[in-house]
Amino acid sequence: MITVSSDVFRLAQVFTISRGSRSEAKVLTVRVTRGGVSGWGECVPYARYGESPESVAAQIRALPEGIGRADLQQALSPGAARNAVDCALWDLEAKAAGRRVWDLAGRPAPGAVTTAFTLSLAEPEAMEAAAQAAAARPVLKIKLGTPDDMPRLEAVRRGAPKARLIVDANEGWTPEIYRELAPRLVRMGVALVEQPLPAGEDGALAEIGRVLPVCADESCHDRDSLARLRGLYDVVNIKLDKTGGLTEALATADAARGMGFVLMVGCMVGSSLAMAPAVLLAQGAEHVDLDGPLLLAEDRPHPLRYDLSQLYPPERELWG
Repeated sequence: MITVSSDVFRLAQVFTISRGSRSEAKVLTVRVTRGGVSGWGECVPYARYGESPESVAAQIRALPEGIGRADLQQALSPGAARNAVDCALWDLEAKAAGRRVWDLAGRPAPGAVTTAFTLSLAEPEAMEAAAQAAAARPVLKIKLGTPDDMPRLEAVRRGAPKARLIVDANEGWTPEIYRELAPRLVRMGVALVEQPLPAGEDGALAEIGRVLPVCADESCHDRDSLARLRGLYDVVNIKLDKTGGLTEALATADAARGMGFVLMVGCMVGSSLAMAPAVLLAQGAEHVDLDGPLLLAEDRPHPLRYDLSQLYPPERELWG
Protein backbone atom coordinates (compact mmCIF):
# COMPACT_ATOMS: atom_id res chain seq x y z
CA MET A 1 0.00 0.00 0.00
CA ILE A 2 1.24 3.50 -0.88
CA THR A 3 -0.18 6.44 1.07
CA VAL A 4 0.61 10.14 0.88
CA SER A 5 -0.21 12.83 3.44
CA SER A 6 0.54 16.51 3.96
CA ASP A 7 2.57 17.82 6.88
CA VAL A 8 3.45 21.35 7.91
CA PHE A 9 6.47 22.32 10.02
CA ARG A 10 6.76 25.81 11.48
CA LEU A 11 9.99 27.64 10.73
CA ALA A 12 12.02 29.16 13.52
CA GLN A 13 11.81 32.48 11.63
CA VAL A 14 10.62 33.76 8.27
CA PHE A 15 12.85 32.43 5.49
CA THR A 16 13.38 34.65 2.43
CA ILE A 17 15.10 34.10 -0.91
CA SER A 18 15.02 36.17 -4.10
CA ARG A 19 11.71 34.52 -5.13
CA GLY A 20 9.76 35.12 -1.92
CA SER A 21 9.28 34.35 1.79
CA ARG A 22 7.75 31.58 3.88
CA SER A 23 7.03 30.95 7.55
CA GLU A 24 6.41 27.19 7.33
CA ALA A 25 7.66 24.16 5.44
CA LYS A 26 4.90 22.29 3.62
CA VAL A 27 5.92 18.73 2.78
CA LEU A 28 4.38 15.48 1.59
CA THR A 29 5.02 12.27 3.50
CA VAL A 30 4.84 8.95 1.65
CA ARG A 31 4.52 5.57 3.34
CA VAL A 32 4.89 2.26 1.53
CA THR A 33 3.66 -0.78 3.49
CA ARG A 34 4.18 -4.37 2.36
CA GLY A 35 4.19 -7.58 4.37
CA GLY A 36 3.63 -5.71 7.61
CA VAL A 37 6.72 -3.52 7.09
CA SER A 38 6.56 0.22 6.33
CA GLY A 39 9.09 2.59 4.81
CA TRP A 40 8.70 6.32 4.48
CA GLY A 41 10.07 9.32 2.63
CA GLU A 42 9.48 13.05 2.31
CA CYS A 43 9.40 15.52 -0.54
CA VAL A 44 8.91 19.26 -0.96
CA PRO A 45 6.82 20.17 -4.04
CA TYR A 46 8.39 23.25 -5.59
CA ALA A 47 6.46 25.77 -7.66
CA ARG A 48 9.68 26.82 -9.45
CA TYR A 49 9.56 23.43 -11.19
CA GLY A 50 5.84 23.48 -11.88
CA GLU A 51 4.94 21.37 -8.84
CA SER A 52 2.20 21.78 -6.25
CA PRO A 53 1.26 19.56 -3.29
CA GLU A 54 -1.87 18.54 -5.19
CA SER A 55 -0.10 17.64 -8.45
CA VAL A 56 2.64 15.72 -6.68
CA ALA A 57 0.18 13.81 -4.48
CA ALA A 58 -1.83 12.88 -7.60
CA GLN A 59 1.29 11.48 -9.27
CA ILE A 60 2.02 9.34 -6.23
CA ARG A 61 -1.53 8.05 -5.85
CA ALA A 62 -1.59 6.99 -9.51
CA LEU A 63 1.32 4.56 -9.05
CA PRO A 64 0.73 0.79 -8.98
CA GLU A 65 0.71 -0.55 -5.43
CA GLY A 66 3.53 -3.05 -6.01
CA ILE A 67 5.94 -0.81 -7.90
CA GLY A 68 9.65 -1.23 -7.22
CA ARG A 69 12.52 1.21 -7.46
CA ALA A 70 13.62 0.13 -10.93
CA ASP A 71 10.16 0.55 -12.47
CA LEU A 72 9.64 3.79 -10.54
CA GLN A 73 12.48 5.44 -12.46
CA GLN A 74 10.49 4.98 -15.67
CA ALA A 75 7.03 5.59 -14.22
CA LEU A 76 7.78 9.11 -12.95
CA SER A 77 10.01 11.91 -14.19
CA PRO A 78 12.66 13.40 -11.90
CA GLY A 79 11.01 15.52 -9.23
CA ALA A 80 9.42 15.58 -5.82
CA ALA A 81 6.91 12.75 -6.35
CA ARG A 82 9.52 10.22 -7.41
CA ASN A 83 11.83 11.35 -4.62
CA ALA A 84 9.41 10.61 -1.78
CA VAL A 85 8.46 7.20 -3.18
CA ASP A 86 12.03 6.23 -4.02
CA CYS A 87 13.26 7.09 -0.53
CA ALA A 88 10.32 5.27 1.04
CA LEU A 89 11.17 2.17 -1.01
CA TRP A 90 14.81 2.32 0.09
CA ASP A 91 13.64 2.56 3.72
CA LEU A 92 11.21 -0.32 3.21
CA GLU A 93 13.92 -2.54 1.68
CA ALA A 94 16.31 -1.80 4.53
CA LYS A 95 13.73 -2.53 7.21
CA ALA A 96 12.54 -5.73 5.51
CA ALA A 97 16.13 -6.97 5.18
CA GLY A 98 17.20 -5.86 8.67
CA ARG A 99 20.09 -3.94 7.11
CA ARG A 100 21.03 -0.29 6.57
CA VAL A 101 20.43 1.49 3.28
CA TRP A 102 24.12 2.06 2.66
CA ASP A 103 24.74 -1.68 2.86
CA LEU A 104 22.03 -2.29 0.26
CA ALA A 105 23.53 0.45 -1.94
CA GLY A 106 27.03 -1.02 -1.66
CA ARG A 107 28.39 2.13 -0.04
CA PRO A 108 30.59 2.54 3.07
CA ALA A 109 28.88 3.36 6.35
CA PRO A 110 28.43 7.15 6.42
CA GLY A 111 30.11 9.45 8.88
CA ALA A 112 29.40 12.97 10.07
CA VAL A 113 29.56 15.80 7.53
CA THR A 114 29.92 19.55 7.97
CA THR A 115 26.93 21.44 6.65
CA ALA A 116 26.55 25.07 5.71
CA PHE A 117 24.05 27.15 7.66
CA THR A 118 21.80 29.41 5.61
CA LEU A 119 21.16 33.07 6.31
CA SER A 120 17.87 34.33 4.88
CA LEU A 121 17.72 37.36 2.59
CA ALA A 122 17.02 40.49 4.65
CA GLU A 123 18.14 44.05 5.17
CA PRO A 124 21.87 44.41 5.93
CA GLU A 125 21.38 45.13 9.64
CA ALA A 126 19.30 42.00 10.11
CA MET A 127 21.75 39.87 8.13
CA GLU A 128 24.67 41.17 10.21
CA ALA A 129 22.83 40.24 13.40
CA ALA A 130 22.05 36.78 12.00
CA ALA A 131 25.69 36.32 11.02
CA GLN A 132 26.83 37.30 14.50
CA ALA A 133 24.48 34.73 16.00
CA ALA A 134 25.88 32.06 13.64
CA ALA A 135 29.52 33.20 13.70
CA ALA A 136 30.73 30.01 15.39
CA ARG A 137 29.56 27.93 12.42
CA PRO A 138 32.37 27.23 9.94
CA VAL A 139 30.33 27.65 6.74
CA LEU A 140 27.56 30.18 6.10
CA LYS A 141 25.41 30.23 2.99
CA ILE A 142 23.97 33.65 2.21
CA LYS A 143 20.76 34.15 0.26
CA LEU A 144 21.17 37.11 -2.08
CA GLY A 145 19.90 37.82 -5.61
CA THR A 146 18.93 41.50 -5.71
CA PRO A 147 20.53 44.42 -7.64
CA ASP A 148 21.91 45.86 -4.38
CA ASP A 149 23.53 42.91 -2.60
CA MET A 150 26.98 44.18 -1.60
CA PRO A 151 25.80 45.93 1.59
CA ARG A 152 24.25 42.62 2.66
CA LEU A 153 27.41 40.66 1.97
CA GLU A 154 29.56 43.25 3.74
CA ALA A 155 27.24 43.10 6.74
CA VAL A 156 27.50 39.31 6.92
CA ARG A 157 31.27 39.46 6.69
CA ARG A 158 31.36 41.96 9.58
CA GLY A 159 29.13 39.68 11.61
CA ALA A 160 31.09 36.49 10.89
CA PRO A 161 34.64 37.48 9.92
CA LYS A 162 36.06 33.93 10.09
CA ALA A 163 33.29 31.94 8.40
CA ARG A 164 33.66 30.40 4.96
CA LEU A 165 31.00 32.04 2.78
CA ILE A 166 28.82 30.62 0.01
CA VAL A 167 26.59 33.04 -1.88
CA ASP A 168 23.31 31.79 -3.40
CA ALA A 169 21.65 34.21 -5.84
CA ASN A 170 18.75 31.86 -6.68
CA GLU A 171 18.77 33.06 -10.34
CA GLY A 172 18.38 36.66 -9.17
CA TRP A 173 21.17 38.42 -11.08
CA THR A 174 21.65 39.47 -14.69
CA PRO A 175 24.94 38.90 -16.54
CA GLU A 176 25.74 42.59 -16.10
CA ILE A 177 25.18 42.49 -12.34
CA TYR A 178 27.22 39.31 -11.96
CA ARG A 179 30.14 40.66 -14.01
CA GLU A 180 30.27 43.67 -11.71
CA LEU A 181 29.85 41.66 -8.50
CA ALA A 182 32.14 38.68 -9.11
CA PRO A 183 35.50 40.39 -8.36
CA ARG A 184 33.97 41.99 -5.29
CA LEU A 185 32.77 38.59 -4.06
CA VAL A 186 36.33 37.33 -4.30
CA ARG A 187 37.63 40.30 -2.32
CA MET A 188 35.05 39.54 0.39
CA GLY A 189 36.36 35.97 0.67
CA VAL A 190 33.40 34.20 -0.94
CA ALA A 191 34.36 30.59 -1.73
CA LEU A 192 31.50 29.70 -4.10
CA VAL A 193 28.62 31.41 -5.90
CA GLU A 194 25.49 29.39 -6.56
CA GLN A 195 23.20 29.89 -9.59
CA PRO A 196 23.94 33.55 -10.28
CA LEU A 197 21.85 33.65 -13.49
CA PRO A 198 18.45 32.22 -14.45
CA ALA A 199 18.68 28.62 -15.65
CA GLY A 200 17.47 29.53 -19.14
CA GLU A 201 19.99 32.34 -19.47
CA ASP A 202 23.11 30.79 -17.96
CA GLY A 203 24.87 30.37 -21.30
CA ALA A 204 26.28 33.83 -20.60
CA LEU A 205 28.53 32.26 -17.95
CA ALA A 206 30.76 31.00 -20.75
CA GLU A 207 31.62 34.62 -21.56
CA ILE A 208 32.20 35.81 -17.98
CA GLY A 209 35.67 35.49 -16.47
CA ARG A 210 35.81 32.69 -13.91
CA VAL A 211 37.23 34.42 -10.84
CA LEU A 212 35.59 32.04 -8.35
CA PRO A 213 33.83 28.65 -8.60
CA VAL A 214 30.25 28.74 -9.90
CA CYS A 215 27.66 26.14 -8.86
CA ALA A 216 24.60 24.99 -10.83
CA ASP A 217 21.45 24.53 -8.77
CA GLU A 218 18.28 25.29 -10.75
CA SER A 219 20.23 24.35 -13.90
CA CYS A 220 21.13 20.88 -12.57
CA HIS A 221 18.53 18.15 -12.12
CA ASP A 222 19.66 14.63 -13.03
CA ARG A 223 22.27 12.90 -15.20
CA ASP A 224 20.63 14.13 -18.38
CA SER A 225 21.20 17.76 -17.39
CA LEU A 226 24.95 17.46 -16.81
CA ALA A 227 26.33 17.60 -20.36
CA ARG A 228 24.96 21.10 -20.99
CA LEU A 229 26.62 22.43 -17.84
CA ARG A 230 30.18 21.78 -19.03
CA GLY A 231 32.06 25.01 -19.57
CA LEU A 232 29.44 26.97 -17.61
CA TYR A 233 29.78 25.61 -14.07
CA ASP A 234 32.48 24.13 -11.86
CA VAL A 235 30.17 22.64 -9.22
CA VAL A 236 26.75 20.96 -9.37
CA ASN A 237 24.22 21.01 -6.51
CA ILE A 238 22.47 17.65 -6.28
CA LYS A 239 19.16 17.62 -4.43
CA LEU A 240 16.89 14.61 -3.96
CA ASP A 241 13.78 16.57 -4.89
CA LYS A 242 15.40 17.47 -8.24
CA THR A 243 16.88 14.09 -9.15
CA GLY A 244 13.75 12.25 -8.08
CA GLY A 245 15.20 10.28 -5.20
CA LEU A 246 18.32 8.63 -3.84
CA THR A 247 18.59 6.12 -6.70
CA GLU A 248 19.11 8.76 -9.38
CA ALA A 249 21.00 11.08 -7.02
CA LEU A 250 23.72 8.50 -6.42
CA ALA A 251 23.99 7.88 -10.16
CA THR A 252 24.06 11.62 -10.89
CA ALA A 253 26.82 12.17 -8.33
CA ASP A 254 28.94 9.40 -9.84
CA ALA A 255 28.39 10.76 -13.36
CA ALA A 256 29.15 14.33 -12.30
CA ARG A 257 32.43 13.33 -10.69
CA GLY A 258 33.34 11.39 -13.84
CA MET A 259 32.78 14.57 -15.87
CA GLY A 260 35.03 16.61 -13.60
CA PHE A 261 32.41 18.49 -11.60
CA VAL A 262 32.84 19.26 -7.92
CA LEU A 263 29.86 18.10 -5.84
CA MET A 264 27.53 20.02 -3.61
CA VAL A 265 24.64 18.23 -1.89
CA GLY A 266 21.74 20.51 -1.02
CA CYS A 267 18.15 20.41 0.16
CA MET A 268 14.82 22.13 0.15
CA VAL A 269 13.47 23.37 3.51
CA GLY A 270 12.18 20.16 5.03
CA SER A 271 12.39 17.91 8.06
CA SER A 272 15.00 15.39 9.18
CA LEU A 273 13.21 12.74 7.13
CA ALA A 274 14.03 14.64 3.94
CA MET A 275 17.68 15.13 4.95
CA ALA A 276 18.34 11.56 6.09
CA PRO A 277 18.90 9.97 2.63
CA ALA A 278 20.95 12.99 1.58
CA VAL A 279 23.47 12.32 4.37
CA LEU A 280 24.47 9.16 2.49
CA LEU A 281 24.71 11.15 -0.75
CA ALA A 282 26.83 13.82 0.96
CA GLN A 283 29.67 11.46 1.85
CA GLY A 284 32.76 12.80 0.11
CA ALA A 285 31.01 15.87 -1.32
CA GLU A 286 33.10 19.03 -1.21
CA HIS A 287 30.14 21.22 -0.26
CA VAL A 288 27.19 20.16 1.94
CA ASP A 289 24.06 22.21 2.56
CA LEU A 290 21.71 20.04 4.60
CA ASP A 291 20.58 22.49 7.25
CA GLY A 292 16.81 22.23 6.65
CA PRO A 293 15.97 20.97 10.17
CA LEU A 294 18.08 23.75 11.72
CA LEU A 295 15.66 26.26 10.20
CA LEU A 296 12.58 24.58 11.74
CA ALA A 297 10.83 25.27 15.03
CA GLU A 298 9.70 21.61 15.11
CA ASP A 299 10.84 18.34 13.53
CA ARG A 300 10.09 14.61 13.17
CA PRO A 301 10.45 12.14 16.03
CA HIS A 302 14.01 10.75 16.25
CA PRO A 303 15.43 13.75 14.36
CA LEU A 304 18.90 13.94 12.88
CA ARG A 305 21.63 14.95 15.31
CA TYR A 306 23.46 18.21 14.68
CA ASP A 307 26.47 19.29 16.73
CA LEU A 308 26.67 22.94 15.69
CA SER A 309 27.35 22.31 11.97
CA GLN A 310 28.32 18.64 12.24
CA LEU A 311 25.51 16.46 10.89
CA TYR A 312 25.38 12.77 11.83
CA PRO A 313 23.82 9.85 9.91
CA PRO A 314 20.21 8.90 10.71
CA GLU A 315 19.29 6.36 13.32
CA ARG A 316 17.20 3.37 12.24
CA GLU A 317 14.14 4.84 13.94
CA LEU A 318 14.15 7.79 11.52
CA TRP A 319 15.10 6.28 8.17
CA GLY A 320 17.21 3.70 6.43
